[in-house]
Amino acid sequence: MTTLWKDDAELFNIARKELFTALVGDVLDKMGYLHQFLPPHIKPLRRDMVVIGRAMPVLEADVFAERQLDTHLEVMRKPFGIMFEALDQLKAGEVYICSGSSPRYALWGGLMSTRAIAIGAAGAVVDGYSRDTNEILRLGFPTFSQGTYAQDQGPRGKVIDYRVPIEFGGIPVRPGNIVFGDLDGVIIVPQEAEEEAFAGAIEKARGEKQVKQALEAGMSTVEAFEKFGIM
Repeated sequence: MTTLWKDDAELFNIARKELFTALVGDVLDKMGYLHQFLPPHIKPLRRDMVVIGRAMPVLEADVFAERQLDTHLEVMRKPFGIMFEALDQLKAGEVYICSGSSPRYALWGGLMSTRAIAIGAAGAVVDGYSRDTNEILRLGFPTFSQGTYAQDQGPRGKVIDYRVPIEFGGIPVRPGNIVFGDLDGVIIVPQEAEEEAFAGAIEKARGEKQVKQALEAGMSTVEAFEKFGIM
């Protein structure tokens, strides 16, 4: 049990202040978790946005009508499926992370951000587009997507489940995994690996400060790596 943090709030605060995704990714590589980054085209709406929180996975599916009356599935009768229920079930410190659809429409927007902020959610990461960009930027809600595109999901997509395991760009995402994202990417940290991964990243971050100081003082990279084992 680590003594570096006592709860999620303290860990996430340390991560925002001291860490970046590359550090956590490096440690996970050493641990044998080699495929934890979401695809590189998933980017923040603003360069300085950082997201960190527990995953609340959401499963989206393509549809071809806003309401489908001739159907075997009740979810098909509802505009947006159960998206509103999923959004309302977000908890403080959680990340709305959504995949399953084709990239033809926006999966996140301004009103969704407003509701998420009221709940205390940590951010949104979607395998598709976001819209209402100026509003989201004004709100400052951490949003990561493939880019911005105004086309609505209403007649094109529905949320069909939430708090279930999903895959996002081939990366498994389970409820409660830590989602950590910055300008360089979004990484998924499995719960069984989180303590070792973040403890190692914190140690590496603090060690890199020593390396930086040594390099600034004129030490060669060969000498620095031999002395600190970090580069």
